[in-house]
Amino acid sequence: QVQPVESGGGLVQAGGSLRLSCAASGRTFSIYTMGWFRQAPGQEREFVAAIIWSNDITSYADSVKGRFTISRDNAKNMVYLQMNNLKPEDTAVYYCAACREWPADNDRMYRYWGQGTQVTVSS
Repeated sequence: QVQPVESGGGLVQAGGSLRLSCAASGRTFSIYTMGWFRQAPGQEREFVAAIIWSNDITSYADSVKGRFTISRDNAKNMVYLQMNNLKPEDTAVYYCAACREWPADNDRMYRYWGQGTQVTVSS
């Protein structure tokens, strides 16, 4: 199993950038698909991006394509979400999660979840 822990959230102006990190404990990190989800106040949790265990296939929500990039470093048990050209509608709590599925754009596929990190984008 893995236990994700997110970091890197904060307050940024529209058009700015943030890089979220997810440290995942556990010896078997490299066999898991890792995903990022987000949840804004009053809204359901939504898929943002995912990366397969082998680090060569990624998937993105349409709303973030071309602006966000997911990557992972299996040697360090880390997953990253580089967020560029941020918009106020990107404001949410961002969660890192792990599963053994692919494709994996549904939160019900994910078994292990972090506590989340707040991202706030001001206009």
